[in-house]
Amino acid sequence: MGNRILIADDEIEIRQLLRLYLEKDGHQIIEAEDGLQALELYRNEKPDMALLDIMMPKLNGYQTMQKIREDSNIPIIMISAKGQDTDKILGLDLGADDYIAKPFNPLEAVARINSNLRRFYSLGGGSSEQPTIILKNLRMEVEACEVYKDNELLDLTSIEFKILKLFMENPGRVFTKQQLYEAGWGEEYIAAENNIMVCISKLRTKLMDDKEEYIKTIRGLGYRMEK
Repeated sequence: MGNRILIADDEIEIRQLLRLYLEKDGHQIIEAEDGLQALELYRNEKPDMALLDIMMPKLNGYQTMQKIREDSNIPIIMISAKGQDTDKILGLDLGADDYIAKPFNPLEAVARINSNLRRFYSLGGGSSEQPTIILKNLRMEVEACEVYKDNELLDLTSIEFKILKLFMENPGRVFTKQQLYEAGWGEEYIAAENNIMVCISKLRTKLMDDKEEYIKTIRGLGYRMEK
């Protein structure tokens, strides 16, 4: 059974193209032509994923994503004609899980969408040997995909959660950028250093503590979470 996917884009041709390929793949599609309509559909329909165009009327994709992120960490993919690295980094920095630049190959887009869905929802599926992981003042509820610091819930994206889970399961172990990328994004590591740096920076900000440095940079090797 497919997932319920929200597609928000003011170009009807883009929505129709994605609907055609995603419905063939078994997914249910909800369409919005602007950011406000996307938010309304998100709240009423509770989709499993959102595809948001950046340049939408009423609310742009970044603003729409920030509203969704106030109460949900569902996978969000930004879609835009903009292909500059700064736009991609901004989207990831604000909480997006992936970025697709127009024009795109619809088969590749579907593959990336399915990859993000598998990575996110496989975390909560089935039993886990460690349903709760505790490290210092952090508590991770694996099946609920939630992390608490001093009993306060942290707002993490699905990729941040997966990378932090890897660190918390292996305190003291050094992970290379390639290992972190493949754990978080589920793809082969190819020139993705900026993505890793942005993700680690965001994690450090969210874990910030005057007394603790949770994630250390090991020069020339990678990153390590302190025991």
